[in-house]
Amino acid sequence: MAEPVIALEALTKEFATVRALSDVSLVVGACDYVAVVGPSGSGKSTLLNVLGLLDRPTSGSYRLDGVETTSLGEGERTRVRGSRIGFVFQSFHLLPQRSVVENVMLAEVYGGHPRRDRRARALAALDRVSLSHRVGYLPDRLSGGERQRAAIARALMGAPCLLLCDEPTGNLDSRNTEAVLDLFDELREQGMTIVVITHENEVSDRAARRVRITDGVLVEE
Repeated sequence: MAEPVIALEALTKEFATVRALSDVSLVVGACDYVAVVGPSGSGKSTLLNVLGLLDRPTSGSYRLDGVETTSLGEGERTRVRGSRIGFVFQSFHLLPQRSVVENVMLAEVYGGHPRRDRRARALAALDRVSLSHRVGYLPDRLSGGERQRAAIARALMGAPCLLLCDEPTGNLDSRNTEAVLDLFDELREQGMTIVVITHENEVSDRAARRVRITDGVLVEE
């Protein structure tokens, strides 16, 4: 049986006297689409940072695509993060002076990927998100939805096993939100595993599963 993409077991994260994550267990399989919801201060951001290998848990186990991450050194964690996780944020983080295709290509600059065919891979990623007609545009000429699709294309560079999204529709109107959610559905059908951190019901309702975190405790709904 294939390893799950995410396997958390008895995961805890403490900051001084505050327990931000308490005995969290979660399994996310390949092609799964999970929404994580909860109020402000519930532990969503801490969970995001742990899942993204941006922070270490205090105790417990986190296996990403079969790899136990808690015992990895910093260099290896950086390598795994760069090759196995694609990040999508509320703010698009596109460089304004770079074209769309150049912004997507930048995803590989620090990842140790070969320069050969980098542009071709970026064009393929943009085609995957239906943005081939905007490759030469600067970000300020794009709509909010198009900027987020460009950011998603950048996240897809390197063929990650996990797309980790933090409030990905927070800066979008309802029409562009719907377009991004449609894209997530398409990516899942293509084999992508997606975890979305959100406070919006419209977003969490589209996921296949919803888990709620409250005071650091995770419960599946």
